[in-house]
Amino acid sequence: MSKKTPDLHSAYSLSSPDENRQLYAEWAGDYDDSFAGREDYQLHTHTARAFVGAGGQGPVLDVGAGTGLCGAVLSALGVGPIDATDISAEMLDQAMSKDIYRDVIEADLTRGIPVPRESYSGIVSSGTFTHGHLGPEVFPALLRVARPGAQFALSINARHFEKLGFAEKLRQLEQGQIRNLTLPEVRIYGDLAAGPNKDDTAFIALFERV
Repeated sequence: MSKKTPDLHSAYSLSSPDENRQLYAEWAGDYDDSFAGREDYQLHTHTARAFVGAGGQGPVLDVGAGTGLCGAVLSALGVGPIDATDISAEMLDQAMSKDIYRDVIEADLTRGIPVPRESYSGIVSSGTFTHGHLGPEVFPALLRVARPGAQFALSINARHFEKLGFAEKLRQLEQGQIRNLTLPEVRIYGDLAAGPNKDDTAFIALFERV
């Protein structure tokens, strides 16, 4: 990977867990200002509100938590306790500094999540299921740590929902593993956003574990 300043294009170009670690280690310190603030990023707010609107409650695992943007909204909405998991230790350091998480778990989700089975009543993820990041192959790892009846709210970039197999995987899971699936579509960025991705949308996959 090049050593240029991390940005949305470089994030969308990632192709391996090691590249994810490197980019987010470099980006962690100013991610909230250089990306979320400048791009009028809104997906974390939509995801947290959808989770609460669907009746979600703690304990919650914030998957791909990054610097804690989604967790901060959940906390403000009265949800807790919240744990964070991410592949980047540097991003988790930033998340912990917000004083909203009970614990942080550094993990490569393609290898599973090192917590006991059925640990959480809610699973939330904002911005992780997108270009160059995680695909539907990690859904079984998320289901493993969810309790029966646990509420999920997973944002999935709309451009990749069909192409990368998310739609098919969710259809498979509806055959006995999840229920009450809905897919509201939201804008990822607000009205102040600019650039080629400003009109991108995401589906928020809302469902419960059987």
